[in-house]
Amino acid sequence: MATPRELLNQVRSAIRETEPEVVEQQLGTVILLDVREPDEYDQGAIPGALHLPRGHLEFQVEGKLPDKSAPVVVYCAGGARSAFAAKTLGDLGYSDVVSLVGGFNRWKDDGRVWETPQTLGPDQRNRYQRHLLLPEVGETGQLKLLASKVLLLGAGGLGSPAALYLAAAGVGTLGIIDMDVVDASNLQRQILHNLDRIGDRKVDSAKKTLTAMNPDIDVVTYDTRLGADNILDIIDGYDLIVDGTDNFPTRYLVNDAALLKRIPVVHGSIFRFEGQITVFAPYEGPCYRCFVPEPPPPELAPSCSEAGVLGVLPGIIGSIQAVEAIKILLGLGDPLVGRLLAYDALEESFRTFKMRRDPACPACGEDAPPIVIAEYDNLCMPHVVSPAGA
Repeated sequence: MATPRELLNQVRSAIRETEPEVVEQQLGTVILLDVREPDEYDQGAIPGALHLPRGHLEFQVEGKLPDKSAPVVVYCAGGARSAFAAKTLGDLGYSDVVSLVGGFNRWKDDGRVWETPQTLGPDQRNRYQRHLLLPEVGETGQLKLLASKVLLLGAGGLGSPAALYLAAAGVGTLGIIDMDVVDASNLQRQILHNLDRIGDRKVDSAKKTLTAMNPDIDVVTYDTRLGADNILDIIDGYDLIVDGTDNFPTRYLVNDAALLKRIPVVHGSIFRFEGQITVFAPYEGPCYRCFVPEPPPPELAPSCSEAGVLGVLPGIIGSIQAVEAIKILLGLGDPLVGRLLAYDALEESFRTFKMRRDPACPACGEDAPPIVIAEYDNLCMPHVVSPAGA
């Protein structure tokens, strides 16, 4: 029966090893795979390293490292576990794997660059466990969500489900702008609020609900009218805007400001039994003015308070807005840039329509004049200009 030392020697004879000075010159061109335990990794790691404890290697590495031909440098504390890990990777079909001689301890003792990585705490690991199991998200993605900032325009029908799911997902900063108060008629669809908060400011009610759900997040409230005088200051610093507004003047205002700041907008709208979602990525896909060059006359654009809306509908559309927001923040999948997703609740059908940038668009077209942030109260406005949502 072989001893552990003999097994290690057998493994080392079957793999390739490399010296720290070689790896130092390859930083940025190779994948660094740290197979130490979480408590070891938390105390320090080589910058840019992917952390995957040795005990999870066989079952999780293919999700985290899909390209089996990419160069990989595996390291542990002293070089033993990484040798076994390199052998396992070779058995799994990875063709360019080496083990770091001396591991992280030698790397650190030699005075090479290292860092204390940002990591999730025990409570956060438990809360976001289902995200951590997704190779496309993992701890790196969850940390990115916690560092992200999303501004929600409206704490109403669309803003409610979007805010709830973004808060639950761990988006670190949620800004909410709304100048309305909670009314009993809101409760049929605006699930951020309840009977006890009738008469309260919507932003205050929203903050109570969201912080009670997830204490990790910071909810920033703006109990004000969104206008040309404040929109650039309000949206500044946010990574993304979730648009739940319900009137054309505000949508045009948001579009122009987002183009200036180059902030993507996840747009949603609802009417009776139908809803629409798209993503306006500045100068990548069409903007709102490409989509709706001119507003329809007021009689053709009634608000939800005039035409009604199925209470469940904003939950569906707002939830999809949250999905699109997370995809954009994490760089996942194919967001609805240049595509309009239309939902019909009566038919229970989804349809996708392609949208293209308008070369003659007055906002994002090739010959468009400089954007001027201005009020658009003269446009179709069946009710008060406010980002209150449906």
